[in-house]
Amino acid sequence: MKMEQALIFDIKKYAIHDGPGIRTTIFFKGCALRCPWCHNPEGIKKEMEIIIFQDRCIQCEDCINVCSKGALICHNGVISIDRKECDLCGACREVCHTRAIEIVGRQLTVEEALREIEKDVLFYDESGGGVTFSGGEPLMQPNFLEALLRECKHKGIHTTLDTSGYTSVATLRTVSEFVDLFLYDVKIMDDQRHMHYTGVSNEYIMSNLQELSQRNKSINIRIPVIPEINDDDKNIKAIGAFLASLPHIHNVSLLPYHRAWVDKFNRLGGEAEPYIVEPPSKEKIEKIKNILQGFGLAIDRGG
Repeated sequence: MKMEQALIFDIKKYAIHDGPGIRTTIFFKGCALRCPWCHNPEGIKKEMEIIIFQDRCIQCEDCINVCSKGALICHNGVISIDRKECDLCGACREVCHTRAIEIVGRQLTVEEALREIEKDVLFYDESGGGVTFSGGEPLMQPNFLEALLRECKHKGIHTTLDTSGYTSVATLRTVSEFVDLFLYDVKIMDDQRHMHYTGVSNEYIMSNLQELSQRNKSINIRIPVIPEINDDDKNIKAIGAFLASLPHIHNVSLLPYHRAWVDKFNRLGGEAEPYIVEPPSKEKIEKIKNILQGFGLAIDRGG
């Protein structure tokens, strides 16, 4: 199992918003959902990608000259890439003097990931922290996730899984045995609207949440508040009623929409149309909070 590999796009040290205490967060690449407001767009595709930082580029064109596929061009001082032609050989990245070109995603073994996690054990012990698996969607690479979770539990490291819940119940049951805390996204209750905005049905998501709740797992619900998509009273009340019907569900974090992800989307040469609106007002967040509190839920504004 230690030889299992996963495609990872980032490892964040000293994270404080991904579970209790100081944490190491490992971001898995690949997600079945296609939310147009995703704050980690580099985690959506399940393969490596090239990302271009135009503000770092000095237009030396060394990347263009070294590309054997002719996938890079410069027009009006802006480097662009034909992603259909690019074979991700990395030659352009190697010659870039200012690190304006990077490849998102690298294969990591369980042993390599565990070494990164163990570097921060002292911080976990002092703060009540641990490791968080996020993404993308970690459950899309279940064998690696299970193997790494097993190793962490064997070493007494607190584990948190940040998930959309979109997976088979069999996978969820297997993995859940080694998870101390779930950060579980709930977005839209109406299945047709959920499918329209995220690309998938919410059937697995809701049934898996019921499964975890019935198993008395520790769960912190996260609701991304997306203006004009899921912030209406009808949806919020439906979420509140559903959560109130589940045993052992009490804590809910509201995650207000922000636009910090837009630059990342542009650097990736995003194919879909991003959802760009004004963030929700403080008054709107307070109203949503009050509605959910009416169902007996404890609400906080997440990071």
